[in-house]
Amino acid sequence: MKFTITGIGTATPRNFITQKELLEHFMSNCILSQKEKQLYTQLLTGGQIKGRYVGARTIDELLCTDPDHLIGRFRKYGTSTAVEAARKAMDNAGVSVKDIRGLVVNTCTGYLCPGLSSYISEELGLSGAIGIRDIMGMGCGAAIPNLESACGMVSVAGKGPVLGIAVEICSATIFPAHDPGLIVSNCIFGDGAAAYVIDSSGKSGRNKLATIIGFESGNYPEFREELRYVNESGLLRNRLSVKVPVIGARTVSEVTTRLLSRFELSKEDIGWWVVHPGGSLVLAQVEKKMRLPKNSLDFSYEVFENYGNMSSPSVLFVLERILKKGHPGRGQKGLMLSFGAGFTSFAALLEF
Repeated sequence: MKFTITGIGTATPRNFITQKELLEHFMSNCILSQKEKQLYTQLLTGGQIKGRYVGARTIDELLCTDPDHLIGRFRKYGTSTAVEAARKAMDNAGVSVKDIRGLVVNTCTGYLCPGLSSYISEELGLSGAIGIRDIMGMGCGAAIPNLESACGMVSVAGKGPVLGIAVEICSATIFPAHDPGLIVSNCIFGDGAAAYVIDSSGKSGRNKLATIIGFESGNYPEFREELRYVNESGLLRNRLSVKVPVIGARTVSEVTTRLLSRFELSKEDIGWWVVHPGGSLVLAQVEKKMRLPKNSLDFSYEVFENYGNMSSPSVLFVLERILKKGHPGRGQKGLMLSFGAGFTSFAALLEF
C-alpha cells in the first residue's frame, strides 16, 4: 500500500516579536554579565532571524517562570495554533472533519495528560470513533515519525484519511539562566504548528501532493546529553550543545545513505531537499557534510529567517514552501530530513 499527502497547512500564534524587541526586553529584565549581553546582542542582531511568533499575549509573559502559567499557555496556544493548521490542511486536501479517521499529534514543549489530541479533536469536532495518537519527547525531529505513524494507522485500519499535526510552543520553555546554550536557545526558538492529511494512494478524487516512498531513522543515545530537555524546578530547560550542528549533519547523512541505498538511488536523484531548519550553522553543516548542490537548502533558510526554529513543525513549513513556491515537477523526488532530542535522526523519501 502506498500513501499520499493530500493536504498541508501551517499556522503560528498572532504575536510576532522582532529580535530587536526581544534584545531590549532581555537587557531590561535579566541580570546579565557583560559577556552574556554581548552574546545576546550578537545572536539577536547579527543572526539571520527577523523575529518569531510567540504564544503569549505580551512580551512580558516570556520571562514568566511559574509552571502553572507555562503549561496553561502551552495548552491554550498549542491547541489554537494546531487547530488553525489542521483546518488549513483539511481545506487544502478537500476533506471535512467528518472524513477524518485518525489523528496523530506530536509535541515536546509541554506535558498534558490527556495530550493535546484531546483538546484539538474536541475543538475540531472530530468523530469519537477515530484513532488517536500522541507522540511525546522526540524534539525537533518528530514530524517524520508522526508521518510514519499516520501511514501505519491508514495501513492497519485500512481506512483514511488521517490528520497529522506537529505543534510546539517553544516560548513556554524560555529559561532565563546564564548558560550559553540556553542563551542560544532563547534567541532562536519560536512557536508554530504544521498539519497534513494523508490517505492511501488508491483513493480517487483526492488532491495528491506527494507520495511516501519510504522512511529511515537513526538512534544515537551516545549523544543524548548534547540535545535534550531536562526538568529543573518544575521547568523544561533546553540543553543545546555547540556540537549539535556537526552531530545533526553526521546523523542525517547516515540515515540518508541507508534510505537511498534501499531504493537504489543516489543524492543526484533527489530534486528537493526538505531539511529541518534547526539553525544557520546546522544547515551549513548539512550542506557541507552531504555535499548538496548550491541553493538546495534555500527554502529551509527562508523558514528559519521568518520563523526561527519552531522545533518539530519546521520541516513541514519547509515542505509547504517547496510545494507552493518551488512547484516540484511530477515524478521528482524529495527527501525530508529532521533530527531531535535523544539524539535521533529521521528521513522520509517522497515522490511529487
